[in-house]
Amino acid sequence: MSAENKKIRLTLPEEEIMSPGHLACQGCGASMAMRYALKALGRKTILSVPACCWAVIDGAFPYSAVGVPLQQSAFEAAAATASGITNALKSLGKDDVTTLAWAGDGGTFDIGMQALSGAVERNENMIYVVYDNEAYMNTGIQRSSSTPHGAWTTTTPVNHYRKGQKKNIMEIMVAHHIPYCATANIAYPEDFIKKLQKAKEIKGAKFIHMYAPCPTGWKHGPDMTVKIAKMATSSNVFPIYEVEDGVYTINKKVKNVTPVADYLKVQGRFRHLPEEEVVYIQSMVDKNYDRLLKLEAAFGAEA
Repeated sequence: MSAENKKIRLTLPEEEIMSPGHLACQGCGASMAMRYALKALGRKTILSVPACCWAVIDGAFPYSAVGVPLQQSAFEAAAATASGITNALKSLGKDDVTTLAWAGDGGTFDIGMQALSGAVERNENMIYVVYDNEAYMNTGIQRSSSTPHGAWTTTTPVNHYRKGQKKNIMEIMVAHHIPYCATANIAYPEDFIKKLQKAKEIKGAKFIHMYAPCPTGWKHGPDMTVKIAKMATSSNVFPIYEVEDGVYTINKKVKNVTPVADYLKVQGRFRHLPEEEVVYIQSMVDKNYDRLLKLEAAFGAEA
């Protein structure tokens, strides 16, 4: 690094572990998330990846973009495979290697829920990250239980768009009484990296819910990924918070809240919605965020 560049204050770890020759779509939030995760955790990491976008993004054998050992598993088995890796490392006496389960919302909220619940109930010493693009993107943009109310998918088309709120995966994980749960957003990599590095030092099961836009499935331009991710948090659609040993902390409290309508209108998957549905979604976002504020007030560090 030149003397001039050394004057620049780096806010992210400098080493690039993930290779650029991966197979992600342009503007893929999930590829950004993996890049940041590897920066945070370093090369002494073993990945467990089920069937999902990242099973393809990594590249066809024998090629791999991640730069660390990766074990692919069946769709439902990310957490079970990570459990096996963790216990194998324990048997070998290797306590300086991080096990990272990395799965999409389909393989976490739905198909992988049983394995995930079992692994965290056993308090397996691993980090589980769900990169949430709010549908089964790798298999054709089908609805998952993470798909938000009003969204178009190929199985919830315009005339039969998704009805009902997405599953609250964070509260499900908090209910397992694990040491650490957090949300993160690809638009705020420093926050994500800080949380992963904290999780790395905590023994037991750690869960991170990562917001990762998908230009293909959400029908927005690849240049809009980070902007939409920022709007998700500034509108309180996706709050950034953590729960450590039952203590709630909202990491980013928004002063000038973005209207949910502004967030929705830049995504083609919501273009069909009538005004009354937009008003309803705003009311649900307000209700859910108010509930989170009450949880922080009741179970925060200062409670």
